[in-house]
Amino acid sequence: MRPVLRLLPLPLCIALSLQAHAADGMPPDWGLCPTVDAVKPFVDAQSLPDGLKIDNTRQETEIEGDALSGTEENPVFNGNVTLRRGSQFMGADQLTYDKQQERYVAEGSIRFQGSGLRVVAARAQGDQASDTHTIEQLDYQLLDRRGNGGADSVTLVGNQGSLKGATYTTCAPDQRQWQLSARQIDIDTDKGFAVARGATLRVGKVPVLYMPWFMFPTDERRRTGLLFPSISNSSRNGFDWRQPIYLNLAPNYDATLSPRIMTSRGFQLGAQFRYLVEGGKGTLEGAYMPDDDLRGRDRGMFRYTAFQNVASHWQARANVNWISDTRYFEDFSSSLDGLSQYTAFSEIGLYGRGRGWDAAITADHWQLADYTLSESDLPYDRLPRAYLSVDRPLVGLLHWGVNAETVRFQHETEPAGSRVDLKPWLSLPLRGDAWFLTPTLAYRYTQYDLDDALAQSLGGSSPSRGQSIFSVDGGLFFDRETRVKGKDYLQTIEPRIFYLRVPYTDQADMPLFDTQPLTFSWGQLFRDNRYSGADRQADANQVTVAVSTRMIRQSDGRERFSASLGQIHYLDASRVFLPGEPITEQGRSAWVADANYAPTDRWTFGASYQWEPKFKRTDLASVRARYLLPDDGVFNLGYRYRRDVLEQVDLSFLYPINDSWSAVGRYYYSLFDNKALETVAGVQWDSCCVAVRVVARRYVHNRAGDLSNALMFEIELKGLGSAGQDTQRVLRRSVLGYNRDDLYLVPPQTATGQPSPPDIDDASP
Repeated sequence: MRPVLRLLPLPLCIALSLQAHAADGMPPDWGLCPTVDAVKPFVDAQSLPDGLKIDNTRQETEIEGDALSGTEENPVFNGNVTLRRGSQFMGADQLTYDKQQERYVAEGSIRFQGSGLRVVAARAQGDQASDTHTIEQLDYQLLDRRGNGGADSVTLVGNQGSLKGATYTTCAPDQRQWQLSARQIDIDTDKGFAVARGATLRVGKVPVLYMPWFMFPTDERRRTGLLFPSISNSSRNGFDWRQPIYLNLAPNYDATLSPRIMTSRGFQLGAQFRYLVEGGKGTLEGAYMPDDDLRGRDRGMFRYTAFQNVASHWQARANVNWISDTRYFEDFSSSLDGLSQYTAFSEIGLYGRGRGWDAAITADHWQLADYTLSESDLPYDRLPRAYLSVDRPLVGLLHWGVNAETVRFQHETEPAGSRVDLKPWLSLPLRGDAWFLTPTLAYRYTQYDLDDALAQSLGGSSPSRGQSIFSVDGGLFFDRETRVKGKDYLQTIEPRIFYLRVPYTDQADMPLFDTQPLTFSWGQLFRDNRYSGADRQADANQVTVAVSTRMIRQSDGRERFSASLGQIHYLDASRVFLPGEPITEQGRSAWVADANYAPTDRWTFGASYQWEPKFKRTDLASVRARYLLPDDGVFNLGYRYRRDVLEQVDLSFLYPINDSWSAVGRYYYSLFDNKALETVAGVQWDSCCVAVRVVARRYVHNRAGDLSNALMFEIELKGLGSAGQDTQRVLRRSVLGYNRDDLYLVPPQTATGQPSPPDIDDASP
């Protein structure tokens, strides 16, 4: 007998519906959860292979049992009754079916599995004709994600269901650290939402939140509603409450409103709009605060980031930023980045890239974001700028290329002009298994069209420059196999010589639009110009001598030790220099040294050092150490020194006390200024399904060096969401390795190469 029995698992969509997103980039940690299911697996249920989906409504139902009694019209199955229909399974002690009325009754040890969950219940009955089903006294366990609960009963009519006395939690059955219960939940899976009435959230046995009515989604479709609030208190803002409101406007765009109350400042409204179209996406963010009590004026910001593919090799991008005043980053940034940003940078452009070429047409603008500076300190805007870079084979091993740029500079307070820069080149890269040699010949031509005011001060409206550039870069690779403490290593020694010859050309009649001396570093040992931008091309007759060595573990390819040492020998003194720049005399540059050592898989040491032999002084020193503790703990120690600029120590750690408790902290101190820049101290308690973090923070919040205090609290109900301040974002930024994956990722860069604006409290709903 094969009666058609449609048992849809609608009543348990509550388990899927209450999934809220935790902090971005930090998924819930289920490491402390025991492998205990609220509903044990059914040994006689058949699981489908991953990714395989079956439409159960098109499948027939097979019923089996140890004994069959009753009549033909009313069969009764007894003993180990199983019902299978596609991916669904039901087991019972007894099942009675009325063929004429199309009704069934299942009793005794009801077991159901399908659509990603398992269910046990006392009794089930239904009417096939009206597609009505009732299940009583049920418990459930999700299969594909954590979550379990129960209900007194559920009534299903088609794709709609009503649960009575329902509960949901992600905790283990014997550790109900939090649980959501509701008097009644009505579900409509066609529309993808449910309505709960009389809902109570309990942490332990303590009710912490009661909601007489609220709506929530039953699937992955986004729904309009309230997100978890952010609550904090600080000496700068006072009591701070932000309540995000999510608006699901369409399948491909949405918005979030974030009204915010700060008792020391006033009311602020933040908003974010996101859209997704074919070949592109974008985000608009903004905030407005009428009459900030701290500054006595209206405050606001706007940010737009987007990209759009316009052809197979071309993409349009935008990164637009605007702030209402020069103190905005300082007042509303939650990190030291807000103090280091003295501009708000915006750029739009069309970018292209193909095999052996890349090009762009862009426009950019700088806005002052530091009240201690004036508009004259801003860089020049480039409105517009176009560039092309080509690198292609010519004949045999010979390569040719060109770097070209044309740009119009503008400035609010300074005279400006236009510039064309062309740099064609030829290169012959020769390479063997243990050596390389690359001679390169280039010619750089730069010409200007200057505004009248600038032309008068420089002595002409069209200054130009033409210089040949010749370089030879060569190196050797020596390696040998060696054995250290019973492990096989590959040791290398890699000497390298770089010769650069650029004849002198007088450039005193040329303006300075976007050119600055580059910070002296390892990479500068092998560049053909010590300046950024095209306004100056340094003359040179110099040889760089450098050597590197590495120790590579052969079992896994990990680099255990590396060291590099290099220096430039100036055969002639350079005659091109900028105002205030030290003259590069004949002789030697500073020694540049860098080393990294990993004695074990947990310890890592690194150091960088620059020694100036002429004055016998240290120009730069950096020492860093990291120890990876068990259970994702980490300890960081760093020291940074740059002569006449900074001297800092930075200590941070995440220390697991036991499986549940851990301490976290940072001490960031400036020896140069004799003051602490940031101090963080906190404790975390973690369990299978609940995490609590309390963090105290004291940090420099303005350019005057004033300190601000903040006390942050966050409780995370794993699988449901979190309430309070986003402490993980603060800790992840303060303690490198707080999220272990951060140690192995390269920080993302903007498409323009310019620094990203700092995190802003009111622009991250």
